[in-house]
Amino acid sequence: MASAKAKDLVSSNPVVVFSKSYCPYCVSVKKLLTEVGSSFKTIELDLESDGSEMQSALQEWTGQRSVPNVFIGGKHIGGCDSTVSMHKAGKLVPLLTEAKAIATKSS
Repeated sequence: MASAKAKDLVSSNPVVVFSKSYCPYCVSVKKLLTEVGSSFKTIELDLESDGSEMQSALQEWTGQRSVPNVFIGGKHIGGCDSTVSMHKAGKLVPLLTEAKAIATKSS
C-alpha cells in the first residue's frame, strides 16, 4: 500500500520531496527549491499515518532510507547533497524546468 502511494505521488507530481518536518537537510532542500522558484509536493513522513511504511517502501524502491528523498520528473534524484550538487553544477533548474516545476517566463 505504502509503495503504491509513494509511486503514485511521484508519478502525479513534477517534484516530490519525502521529508521529515524536523530534519535540517529537508529544510535546506525545500528552501533551495523555493529559492529557484520551483513548485513541489512535500510529504512529511513524520506526520503521515503511514510514514514509516512509506519510508521503508522508498528504501526498497530507491535504496535510500534517509530523508530528504527527492524526485524530479519521476526520477529519483537522491538526498540533500545530491540536490545541492546538481544545483551547483547548474543542472537542477533545467531539470525542474523540463519537469514543468518552474514556470517559464513568457516575453
